Amino acid sequence: MLAFLARRFVWMLITVWVVFTVSFLLMHAVPGGPYDRERKLEPEIEANIKRQFDLDKPLPEQYVLRLWDVATFDLGHSMRRDVRVSRVIREGLPISAALGLLALAFAFSVGLVAGIVSAVMRGTAADHALMSVATIGIALPNFVVAGFAIILFVFTIPLLPAAGWGSIRQLILPALCLGAPYAAYVARIARTGMLDSLSQDCIRTARAKGLSPTTVTMRHAMPSAMLPVVSFLGPAVAGVLTGSPVVEQIFAIPGLGWHFVQSAILRDYTLAMGVVLLYTVLLYTMNLLVDIAYGLLDPRVEWK
Repeated sequence: MLAFLARRFVWMLITVWVVFTVSFLLMHAVPGGPYDRERKLEPEIEANIKRQFDLDKPLPEQYVLRLWDVATFDLGHSMRRDVRVSRVIREGLPISAALGLLALAFAFSVGLVAGIVSAVMRGTAADHALMSVATIGIALPNFVVAGFAIILFVFTIPLLPAAGWGSIRQLILPALCLGAPYAAYVARIARTGMLDSLSQDCIRTARAKGLSPTTVTMRHAMPSAMLPVVSFLGPAVAGVLTGSPVVEQIFAIPGLGWHFVQSAILRDYTLAMGVVLLYTVLLYTMNLLVDIAYGLLDPRVEWK
């Protein structure tokens, strides 16, 4: 286990370096800069600003300086706001985390129930109805779901607020929109895993012993059926993180996704880089936890 964690840590460092390099080159390859949309600055002021953020130096030297700052856990100041990037992350991360956790809880709870019910009732009208809804959920991106949800639950049936941040009610609608496509994926994966588990010899033996259908399903079939669902946790977290900027923009939620979109629009290099690197570390950590959980659920799996 320790050797496995050490290898994964080294690969995480390499991954972060590659992401940093690619992001740095892409951001500086795009024409324009963080101050091109502003009114014309005095030459002295513009020179001071560029000197403050090392924009007056050659690109290779900027790369080395920024890489050293990141290596020493210094994400610097935002180029468009008088605030440190670390403070923006501290303020935005809890908001995005609350939205993401609520969306994942909705996706996995609803998806698991739908997938298990569909597998147990295979071939019935309920099975066809649940899988049809799941297919539609996979086909529709979350911003389309958000549009329909706003029309339905804000204008037609005014149950929830349209936007904002500050209460649980304001999180429900964006969390549902963000988690809906992943609930559909989980439903289909859980159904496939449960059908495979229910066809195993040990399940037939449990039924022959006279155990109730609920006991057979929940105690004997469920553990092995959950393996593909656990494997999907890593991509689901990735999807929630990359999809949250769109949802946060639609519902005016000041989370990390909203700050990331604003930094991209305003060419705020330091803030954009800080958020990208944070997303990279979070995704890598979640995939590592999924690998560990997979090995704990199935003793046949080796940590390599």
